[in-house]
Amino acid sequence: MSVKIKSVVEAMVTPFLAEHQFELVDVEYVKEGSNWFLRVYVDKEGGIDIDDCSRISEYLSAKLDENDPVPDAYFLEVSSPGAERPLKKADDFRKAVGKQVLITTYEPIGGLKEFEGKLVSYDEASLSIAIGKKTHTLPTDKVAGARLAIVF
Repeated sequence: MSVKIKSVVEAMVTPFLAEHQFELVDVEYVKEGSNWFLRVYVDKEGGIDIDDCSRISEYLSAKLDENDPVPDAYFLEVSSPGAERPLKKADDFRKAVGKQVLITTYEPIGGLKEFEGKLVSYDEASLSIAIGKKTHTLPTDKVAGARLAIVF
């Protein structure tokens, strides 16, 4: 059910976002405790601000009321993906080359399931991440999750 809701919401909001030069980063429909949350993560060149989130939220709220694709009561949240932005699409990974990332895998690769380092390269089949002086090459189909990482 949540996959269907995510795809319906993506289809609703994408034309508005494209028209206003925003990028849809992710849509989540999750239950936390007794509450459902519909979260829409959006970005744009130079970052988004509270006014951008408000404008997108108002647009999406009206569209959701009009089409009513969500059967449960829920809270709508529109926000930036944050500094530790998730990497979901191929383009996200390409933009992250040269940056610090955290990659988790479905199964151990070389004894590890978590890799934090600099993303050296990415293509459809694999990515390379430098951790210290060692570079690990991971098949993309083994990547369970990926996000930018903040270096302290």
